[in-house]
Amino acid sequence: MLVRRIARPLLAASFLYGGVDTLRKPQTRVPGAQPVVDTITRTADQQLPVQVPRDTEQWVKIDAGIKVGAGALFALGKLPRLSALALAGSIVPTTFAGHRFWEHEDPEERFGQLSNFLKNAGLLGGLLIAAVDTEGRPSVGYRARRAARRAAESTEKNYEKATRRAAKAQKKAARKARKAS
Repeated sequence: MLVRRIARPLLAASFLYGGVDTLRKPQTRVPGAQPVVDTITRTADQQLPVQVPRDTEQWVKIDAGIKVGAGALFALGKLPRLSALALAGSIVPTTFAGHRFWEHEDPEERFGQLSNFLKNAGLLGGLLIAAVDTEGRPSVGYRARRAARRAAESTEKNYEKATRRAAKAQKKAARKARKAS
């Protein structure tokens, strides 16, 4: 559909631009990302059997790489649901790292951060819609349930046919046995 061909690149543009910019200058994002990375790594260390890297710049680069890769796939319409989901997962920590409006006292700075926070929330909403968009085709779950129902119906019909054939063969064998005796 034409709308998807226009909307996907438009939605992906900010991720591509931001990801490329971050890959070029990751150091500018490190201070804002530090509290989020600390929280994530602390939680992961408590719940995972392995230790996760604590290098904030590495995490910033990984996030930027996800934005560029998934953004390009999404813009091109390749794996759109998966790439939208990857972008949605990537925008949440970015938003909490980069737009912590609740920490600012200056009303203008607070308003700017709040605006960007809400913009990212809107992008997240669009990505979630894109992640569940089946483009008019039935979902995998629907197709699986339908296939299972059809298989059960087919199996039941084949069982009934086999039962009728067995009963017919049994009657024929009984007739032959009576004739023989």
